[in-house]
Amino acid sequence: MDAIGTPEGFRANGYAQRPADRSNVLQTTLKDEISCTGRGLHSGAKVSMALLPAESDTGIVFRRTDLAGRGGEIAARWDNVVDTRMCTTIGNAEGVVVGTVEHLVATLAGLQVDNVTVEVNGPEVPVMDGSAEPFAFLVECAGIREQDAPRRVVEILKPVSVGNGEKSAVLMPGAGSTYSFEIEFASDAIGRQVRTFDLSNGAFRRELASARTFGFREEIEAMHASGLARGGSLANAVVVDGGTVLNPEGLRFRDEFVRHKLLDSLGDMRLAGHPMLGHFHGYRSGHALNIELLRRLFADDSAWRLVETAGHVAAGESAEARMRAARAIA
Repeated sequence: MDAIGTPEGFRANGYAQRPADRSNVLQTTLKDEISCTGRGLHSGAKVSMALLPAESDTGIVFRRTDLAGRGGEIAARWDNVVDTRMCTTIGNAEGVVVGTVEHLVATLAGLQVDNVTVEVNGPEVPVMDGSAEPFAFLVECAGIREQDAPRRVVEILKPVSVGNGEKSAVLMPGAGSTYSFEIEFASDAIGRQVRTFDLSNGAFRRELASARTFGFREEIEAMHASGLARGGSLANAVVVDGGTVLNPEGLRFRDEFVRHKLLDSLGDMRLAGHPMLGHFHGYRSGHALNIELLRRLFADDSAWRLVETAGHVAAGESAEARMRAARAIA
């Protein structure tokens, strides 16, 4: 049986045509190849990565160049996720994996790039400064070009939710691509933060791209002692100690923490295989719950359909209203 959410599953489920009311109706890829080097957050190893233009309907595909063609390609899709501890890791049937994909995938979603081949010479995407800003800079330097094929998006047809009273994630129908998130930590440096995000009009670069990943000093020290997060430092993460942010430069936004959770969620939801048309709400959720939400969505044929669309069009009910509704559902 074809896996729901794969290209074969989408064809089996059918897709519908939506009116084209914006110019953003075509798939996109990069104009030119571009590359960078950095460190893996968890391995600490030096990593080289290249972003390459790809043909229409390719999607986002990762290729391990250090494996000499031995089954090294992995499509960035929910059904290829093999681990969600500390980051989102995808893998294939040959046991090839690429970890920490969420910030790069979020960048491609945020800048609405549909088709890219990502070449990386190790098992992890470089962490850069812990945000998506360096990746956004790379994409903008490479340039974006339209392709001949129409863009397709996963339209949410009815609410789908996972979780419990302590944490939850919800997808709801919506006219655009909107996100909301709530976090709450005992630390005075974070506390309770709530934010909504509308993926339109360049908002990704302004509002989310530069928000860095974060962690607590005691957790990071424990991971270092266990040989994990070897590449983590104040140069690529916000570190909190009690009620204090240890980074000398401080925060980039007052609510940088919830902005980064939105960034992570955008990357995880793009693992649907196509952009999402609907509203996502997360309440203290993380990678594991986000991927569980996608699995729940694609297990129900009545909850989604693949549509050709004019792009991300925010209209009607506000993101704040959808967030309140999502919280009630959860």
